[in-house]
Amino acid sequence: MKRTSAQTIKKKLDHYFEHYHQVAFIEDDPISIPHLFQKQQDIEIAAFWVAMLSWGNRTTIINKSKALMELLDHAPHDFVLHHQPKDRKRFASWVHRTFQYTDSIYFLEFFQQHYHRSDSLESLFLSDDGQLDIGLFHNRFFSLADVPKRTRKHVSTPIRGSRCKRICMFLRWMVRQGPVDFGLWTNISTADLLCPLDLHVDRVARSMGLITRKQSDWQTVNELTDTLRNFDSEDPVKYDFALFGLGVTGTF
Repeated sequence: MKRTSAQTIKKKLDHYFEHYHQVAFIEDDPISIPHLFQKQQDIEIAAFWVAMLSWGNRTTIINKSKALMELLDHAPHDFVLHHQPKDRKRFASWVHRTFQYTDSIYFLEFFQQHYHRSDSLESLFLSDDGQLDIGLFHNRFFSLADVPKRTRKHVSTPIRGSRCKRICMFLRWMVRQGPVDFGLWTNISTADLLCPLDLHVDRVARSMGLITRKQSDWQTVNELTDTLRNFDSEDPVKYDFALFGLGVTGTF
């Protein structure tokens, strides 16, 4: 079989990036939830929580996320800063798949403590020398006393070899410029982002020869991103739009 040239693959990915990187992408994607807000902290809280819920059917994710925003009084930052323990009881009946009341309580407690001392989540992802460190973020996020063991599974870490798809997606949302992503964070370079590797992206990337590793783990994420850097060294993760879109439509 004739091998497709890198130039041909790049041309195809560039075409479908332009096709899917449109405002119209937002409506049917979980990123539509943080797009309901204007304030940076509201966007961050909504985006992080929604990203952590983003597995399974997208319509269900969006509907559950809308219900979550209602519980947060449609003002996530104000709610997490000023709510009292009694206000958390309203979350008892809200669940999404394996995300339960215990997990919501921990998220609320962490957000409340963090935003009382910081204006953004961005610093949690940066090492002392200013480098993006997802593993360090995981340790910081679960630094409160008496962390529920079950809650840890909802925030992945590369230390265990996880693909960290939802974290990588959240970082794309926060760092890349619009019209879909927010571009709120300026201390992390788009060049350092890693491609979110879900089943759609994995399948299309393999069909194009962008991945050779048999497993789908953190090393595979790095392999794919390194390959995409050959097409755009400054913004490799932009091709997430093309790979994901082609995977969903099955047109690859």
